Amino acid sequence: MVITIVDYGMGNLGSIINMLKRIGAEGQISADGDEIRKAEKIVLPGIGAFDAGMRKLHELGLVEILNELVLKQKIPTLGVCLGMQLLTRSSEEGSLEGLGWIDARTIRFTIDSADTELKVPHMGWNNISVLKRYPLFGNLDQGARFYFVHSYHVVCSQEEDIAATANYGVEFVAAVQKQNIFGVQFHPEKSHKYGMSVLRAFAESA
Repeated sequence: MVITIVDYGMGNLGSIINMLKRIGAEGQISADGDEIRKAEKIVLPGIGAFDAGMRKLHELGLVEILNELVLKQKIPTLGVCLGMQLLTRSSEEGSLEGLGWIDARTIRFTIDSADTELKVPHMGWNNISVLKRYPLFGNLDQGARFYFVHSYHVVCSQEEDIAATANYGVEFVAAVQKQNIFGVQFHPEKSHKYGMSVLRAFAESA
């Protein structure tokens, strides 16, 4: 099965491809709508600003195609970092509507600098607390840690959509899961063996 990585100009595409190769999965990078329509699984990566990401998806004519694949055909899809935030309805970072596949919004970290030395963006390694082990987190070791780089985080309206949380001054959503839709706020492609475990689970999931 080939995993299609959506190229809208904002993401660690090469790093994700390399990590897929390491776990024995086949990946391809594409910005072509006709090619993406054939996808069996999709990764929506992302680094950067919310509005810039949504604008690029619209400019490439990919929003309608992705809606068809994900919402109607139920193609398994994984959003990574900004890619996870784009799954939500909106973001404090911008004014454009998100994809809205998850009933959630994206907000900026609010950390009281008088009470903590924590800085925004949140950058570095964090443990996560898993609420839904399958399919993404079923094979994780105890103490699994993931690499995060973000100033904004997702707030879900439906608690059942939360797959994992982490803590950085406040508890925040580290992963979401709704039917065929998955999202991780961390970067699995930068998270060594733990990231490999998550990508392998996504690649092997039904």
